[in-house]
Amino acid sequence: MKFGILLDHQYARDDDLGRRSGELVEFVQHVRDLGFDSLFGIHHYLSSLRTHQPLPLLSRLIDHSGDMSLGTGILILPLGHPVSWAEEIATIDQMSGGRFILGIGSGYRDDEFSSFGVDRRTRVSRMNESLEVMQKLWTGEPVVHHGRHFTLDGVRSSMLPVNPGGPEVWVGANGPVGITRIARQGLAWLAPSNVRRNWAVGNLADYRAERTAAGFDDAGATFPIHRDLCVADDFDEAWSIAGEGVARSYGEYVQYGMDYFETQWEGIKHKALFFGSPDDIAAKVKDFSDAGYNHFVFRMQWLGLPIEESMRIAERFAREVMPRFRT
Repeated sequence: MKFGILLDHQYARDDDLGRRSGELVEFVQHVRDLGFDSLFGIHHYLSSLRTHQPLPLLSRLIDHSGDMSLGTGILILPLGHPVSWAEEIATIDQMSGGRFILGIGSGYRDDEFSSFGVDRRTRVSRMNESLEVMQKLWTGEPVVHHGRHFTLDGVRSSMLPVNPGGPEVWVGANGPVGITRIARQGLAWLAPSNVRRNWAVGNLADYRAERTAAGFDDAGATFPIHRDLCVADDFDEAWSIAGEGVARSYGEYVQYGMDYFETQWEGIKHKALFFGSPDDIAAKVKDFSDAGYNHFVFRMQWLGLPIEESMRIAERFAREVMPRFRT
């Protein structure tokens, strides 16, 4: 069982980003010392919030992260060129000693695609072809590729990842068609944070069945999931600590057409968040792990929440919950 951190490096436009950057370093050092296994950054362009780009941010955090894995959760692959992505990711993988996990997704925000001049309707095919090109480049051999979106004529990447074939790949998807596609590719499906328990568990079962039918073995496979986490004495105290911040953070998505964060908020609040006592959280982790999830990536930061509170949440999880799942 592995436990990671999803950094929420999104801030109000009038915030002091210099101070926030320093807080991120301190937070990473803190969770490193507490024994967390992994660390992930988020990715958006043109956001309503000040948002550090993940690859430069993760590069800064390499020397502060110990032996934690570092990755993107997720990188919007269709908004870049696979040659650029391949060399940048290989660079950060080399700098981290092969600790990089590439989390990718197809994106959803219209303004990002229109500003980049990318047809949003092609986002899934671009993502899949980009990954295909990147993995070809990571062989170190000359690449000839004539695809729907990209053409390469016998070129070789100047930078290769530490491990042959490239880093581990996780793919985010929120619907059955995408989840099935990921299973048939033999890639790890990264389950989203905001979905209710039955949806997450049911779709994991379907994903694993499709994966098995496609001939992939579950042995050694990663089944990751994002969750929002606040550990306190009970749910009410957890909500008093972090409720306003998590509601504000999810509220930002409404402007991008995700209005269910407003219309279905009560259901998300009680059936998706990992908020509660150590026993409550341990029970949720066990429930999800019994269903097959084995890498939990927790967000403990939200808009307006002091970093000291995030550190306390991490401490309490590490001391009162994590040991129950370490063997």
